[in-house]
Amino acid sequence: MPRTIRNPKQERSIDKKNRIITAGYELFSENGYYNTNTVQIAKRAGVSTGIVYGYFRDKKDILREVTALYMDKVTKPILNLFDNLEAPFDARDLVCRIVDLVIHAHGENAGIHEALHSLTHTDPEISAQFLRLEDDLTLNIADRLTRLDVLKSDAKEKVHFAMDVLQSFAHEYIYDHHAYIDYDRFKALVTDCVVSLIDGK
Repeated sequence: MPRTIRNPKQERSIDKKNRIITAGYELFSENGYYNTNTVQIAKRAGVSTGIVYGYFRDKKDILREVTALYMDKVTKPILNLFDNLEAPFDARDLVCRIVDLVIHAHGENAGIHEALHSLTHTDPEISAQFLRLEDDLTLNIADRLTRLDVLKSDAKEKVHFAMDVLQSFAHEYIYDHHAYIDYDRFKALVTDCVVSLIDGK
């Protein structure tokens, strides 16, 4: 007979579940997914292993929640910028803020970013989650810029290209650190590139 997984309603139960997710987030960041087990997660969360299995079927179930939390952390600040955006606006100021947010998100979440992205090569479900995230961001931002009459053509293509540029730059800025790269200049070039997509209509 399958185990019943609890959906917490009371504040104390919700807190326990959130502590388990946070513990998973931290341990997957520190040790990777495969080098972390539910006993370690329970210990970090300050609960029994039985409590963990009361809220989650297995470690993969925790991974799903951790992935959702990660995606929320890295996308919500950017989407908030667009939710409050009104025309006319300073395209360069907007892009500079987005570049800084993307750099910050990658730096602050570097461990979990590496852990989750390594899983996209072997786990179709995690890969699909990232593709859905990319789709949602592209469509949301493209729709917003179209409704503001900022992008008049190729909105989805321009937004998707801008996201690729920003993602690639953040990886370079946070992880790679080539000695021959002037990163201030690189950041300026990336900003110019993304601004030109918006100003080009």
